[in-house]
Amino acid sequence: MSGNGKKRAPLVAERRYPAGKGKAKQPAPKKAAPRRKTTQKRAGPKGFLYYLLLPFRWLLRLVWAFTWRIGAIVGVIVLGFALYFAAGLPDAEELMDGRARGSVTMTDLSGSVFAWRGDQFGGMITTDTVSPYLHDAVVATEDRRFYRHFGISPRGIASAIRINLREGRGPLSGHGGSTITQQAAKLLCLGVPYDPAKWESEAAYEADCRRTTLWRKMREAVFAIGMEIKYSKSDILNLYLNRSYLGAGSRGFEAASQRYFGISAAEVNPAQAAMLAGLLTAPSANAPTRSLQRAQNRAAVVIGLMEEQGYLSEAQALDALVNPATLSEAARAESGGFFADWVMDSGPEFFTRNTTEDVIIRTTLDQRIQSAAEEALVSVFENDVREGSEAQAAIVVMSADGAVRAMVGGRNISATGAFNRATQALRQTGSAFKPFIYAAALDLGMSPYTMIDDRRTCWQRRGSPEWCPQNYDNEFIGPVSMVDALSSSRNIPAILVSEEVGRGYVTEVASGFGVEREFAAGPALALGVTESTLLEMTGAFAGILNGGSRVEPYGLIDLRFMGEDTSLMDASTAGIGERVISAEAARTLTWMMSQVVTRGTGRRAAVDGWEIAGKTGTTQGSRDAWFIGFTGDYVTGVWMGYDDNRQLSGVTGGGLPATIWRETMVRVLEGQTPTPLPMYIPQPPAETGLLQSEGGVLQDQEVLNVLDSILSGAAGN
Repeated sequence: MSGNGKKRAPLVAERRYPAGKGKAKQPAPKKAAPRRKTTQKRAGPKGFLYYLLLPFRWLLRLVWAFTWRIGAIVGVIVLGFALYFAAGLPDAEELMDGRARGSVTMTDLSGSVFAWRGDQFGGMITTDTVSPYLHDAVVATEDRRFYRHFGISPRGIASAIRINLREGRGPLSGHGGSTITQQAAKLLCLGVPYDPAKWESEAAYEADCRRTTLWRKMREAVFAIGMEIKYSKSDILNLYLNRSYLGAGSRGFEAASQRYFGISAAEVNPAQAAMLAGLLTAPSANAPTRSLQRAQNRAAVVIGLMEEQGYLSEAQALDALVNPATLSEAARAESGGFFADWVMDSGPEFFTRNTTEDVIIRTTLDQRIQSAAEEALVSVFENDVREGSEAQAAIVVMSADGAVRAMVGGRNISATGAFNRATQALRQTGSAFKPFIYAAALDLGMSPYTMIDDRRTCWQRRGSPEWCPQNYDNEFIGPVSMVDALSSSRNIPAILVSEEVGRGYVTEVASGFGVEREFAAGPALALGVTESTLLEMTGAFAGILNGGSRVEPYGLIDLRFMGEDTSLMDASTAGIGERVISAEAARTLTWMMSQVVTRGTGRRAAVDGWEIAGKTGTTQGSRDAWFIGFTGDYVTGVWMGYDDNRQLSGVTGGGLPATIWRETMVRVLEGQTPTPLPMYIPQPPAETGLLQSEGGVLQDQEVLNVLDSILSGAAGN
């Protein structure tokens, strides 16, 4: 508003400053206002695609809405089943030992453990008591994210599927991606208990539990979540540590540590812990008792994982690699496998083969003698048997009372569960049967100097041509004393004596000594066509050594439950049985059998400084070769032959079997004071008779003058 009240036009720059009087002042330029951002895009290729897909946005929203709702429903269902499984699970302590049967631990005569059978459970261990190296090795190897997942590891499963597909396998074949919790769930068979009516054995039950199908994997995952709900991480790991199978019959890491290293799982070092953890992938194949090198190679991989994950320092890992774990002396020896199998088969079934308890059996085994027998067998086959031969051999060593001190059932001396040729092979005994014939004769009062006419003799057989047996050397030497007939293993004299005393009494004596088989009905009985086992025959010879009483071979001394002191059986009277022949007859027969080794067919069995009695045996066609002999302390039997009953080439009982016998006893007797044989040497009578095929007795004084000139060195069996 102006001061004079008149209306004036607004001033502008041109009017304020008259032309020519100076430049008009320019106003300051205004700042450009910031441009507003807009969500709109210019039309172009992207905008076109956007608008093209715009009608399908509703479908994407629908799929998403459907997916998260279905996921939520599935999650609720999974949680429900997991809670159901969790509610049915017992306390963790009840699940540590899940075996359906017990174990048998065997000790030798001195109390040292030498064999294990059944499922061994060494006792419960926990994450607090186990060696920290073992804890770390298991986690590093099996489930590095164990303490961070909720029972399943989607990342691990995806990785396993990717590896399986890349290696050309099915998505569920090979790597499983299972967590420790899932593996523990599988050890529990997803809560399905063992039912003997449904599965024929515990092994079949476990195989069924390990089957991998999509449905079982899904159920396993849900069960694992249930375990995570019910148990703590320590409980789950404890269950895994105690129930995992680790080879050689070991259930749990405590049993495996004791089995392989002879120490508790609380004491293992990094190398031992790595070897034990490495067994989890393939316990039977990686067991160090099967292949120590394979077990050590797998342990090296585990050591690398432990170092990578920070459980071992570089120095610790290097030390574990340079000094790998090795087996304990007992585990390395693998001694007495055949003997242990025999004890399991011959002992009380409810304490051995079908025991549901953990049992400790003290046996008669002497590991020094066992090693001697094994070394002898290996030495003879390496040095005296042609390379590539498939011939087999077996050895039994026992005391005079029948206590078995060693047993080798075949050339594979470390085998377990294998065919035992010492106890299971029924073979013809050949001339090893002859001592029973002469035992019967002596018991009836015949003299070892009785003369027998060794000449060609034939027997009539109903409906068959007459039988005319030969001696091994195909010769007949005429009158021969009974002692020399035995030492040179003449066949005709043995038949004549058997027929004279009666085949019935011969079989009675043989049965009395423990050869209880179906005997031949004819005169061929005397030539050992009867079948028997090496253990039976050795036990029968032990009866001769102990004075003529029956001996029952035995291997079990004491049996008790693990952790208890009360004995469940008394074996103090085992072995000795009823008298079969008189003590005088037994001692006289022992002297006669000593002549077999001194100057007869068994000379190869002689051991300097020791009195030895024995008998060779070779069957028809040389399919079996035997030597069974004894000192004053031990009876040892050796058999040799082929499993398929083929003919041995150039082998008789006085050959390789006698050599194996000698090599065994040289080692057994080393450093011991010679024990005399309990034998009686009768005086030659003034007169003796000549036993002929007709059964008559002729006086013949002159034959006494040729007793020592009989062909004791003749080839015999």
